[in-house]
Amino acid sequence: MKPALLEVMRMNRICRMVLATCLGSFILVIFYFQSMLHPVMRRNPFGVDICCRKGSRSPLQELYNPTQLELSNTAVLHQMRRDQVTDTCRANSALSRKRRVLTPSDLKHLVVDEDHELIYCYVPKVACTNWKRLMMVLSGRGKYSDPMEIPASEAHVSANLKTLNQYSIPEINHRLKSYLKFLFVREPFERLVSAYRNKFTQKYNTSFHKRYGTKIVRRQRKNATQEALRRGDDVRFEEFVAYLIDPHTQREEPFNEHWQTVHSLCHPCHIHYDLVGKYETLEEDSNYVLRLAGVGSYLKFPTYAKSTRTTDEMTTEFFQNISSEHQTQLYEVYKLDFLMFNYSVPSYLKLE
Repeated sequence: MKPALLEVMRMNRICRMVLATCLGSFILVIFYFQSMLHPVMRRNPFGVDICCRKGSRSPLQELYNPTQLELSNTAVLHQMRRDQVTDTCRANSALSRKRRVLTPSDLKHLVVDEDHELIYCYVPKVACTNWKRLMMVLSGRGKYSDPMEIPASEAHVSANLKTLNQYSIPEINHRLKSYLKFLFVREPFERLVSAYRNKFTQKYNTSFHKRYGTKIVRRQRKNATQEALRRGDDVRFEEFVAYLIDPHTQREEPFNEHWQTVHSLCHPCHIHYDLVGKYETLEEDSNYVLRLAGVGSYLKFPTYAKSTRTTDEMTTEFFQNISSEHQTQLYEVYKLDFLMFNYSVPSYLKLE
């Protein structure tokens, strides 16, 4: 490999620190972000303040300064994905960085593994159950060995994983600077249809029917029956879309995490993610993370065929009955996710 290419791979985007500020009872954290105002400069990320696990290289070192040719080749792809995020944040700075700072509560989706120096931002409907299982194995210090032996319900118990918001501000900043930070993304509308199918078409999800279904039926369905208003268990996809694009919805409260945008859950314009994995290359990208963490020889991402998985063809069918006006408005809601993670506008959309 050419020395120039290796040099590019060793360099990371320069980050700036924002001084911690107090606003009333809120303490704003110092965080690292890609500058939208100045040209991005590259620097070697392996200063004296990056600590390694005893006797081994950190995942961050292995990513930016790989010792194996196989990892070097893959690192080029992930550099391109990082560049895509950076360029999108810069080009859309007014939208992507409405807030200048993050509070600790913004970091509740960032799961921390101290032993392997990893931070994973989980995104619902993007294999987060299996990745939470993996994080439990990685951070469990021998308590777990097979991720698939961990029940899905247990993987979603918040007490079983430590998140970044549970640390002090200096501890948060040390980990943001020194640990490998990664997330997994999915084609935004496929993820949206997956969330709809799981939360509104399955009879067992009564909590979602009561919390959101009844509200959606009340606002979006004319002449709704009393039973539909009471149960909220028969929400149509067209009604769900109308609810999402309704300005009242967006003013009322943040979206539920299952259909919230990735850039709002993980804040990639404020936090520099070292690796962006994709649902479309889930197994390959996941095992790459595990190899960087030094556990790839004995721990693999769980693989199994899921017959109920939401596909692109299925997503196309769901959008057939959505008007071009509503399609356009919905695309605007998720536009940054499309651009940031390099997903093209779906061919089935009829944008105005």
